Amino acid sequence: MTHRILIVGQDPDTVDYTAPGIIPGMTADKVRAGVTASKQSLEGQGYSCDSLYIQPAPAVAETEVAAALSRATYDVVVIGAGIRNPPANLILLETVLNTIHRAAPQTRIAFNTRPDDTDAAAVRWLGR
Repeated sequence: MTHRILIVGQDPDTVDYTAPGIIPGMTADKVRAGVTASKQSLEGQGYSCDSLYIQPAPAVAETEVAAALSRATYDVVVIGAGIRNPPANLILLETVLNTIHRAAPQTRIAFNTRPDDTDAAAVRWLGR
């Protein structure tokens, strides 16, 4: 059975890269490159992997995450550090977590520390 993984991150073009909690020197291009590399790593290991860049508005993000979870059943959802770390994103993080809990209660949740360790975050929770 192939495990399915969903990577959820804030749209890199909407991130305030000067905000507290954001890795110094991070850019939209670095986020995209890191997520792409992690996605390719996961697919190279035989996993099925989708990525979803959400808008920072909680109501919009809720709709985007719920729609993605209605299209497929995922074994793990990895929530990016850009959603989790900046204090200003607390409501966005709570919205994403509650949407996953409601729409896919059987799905494991993982957190990365930067875009290019998303693959390790997902694999930690597969098979548990």
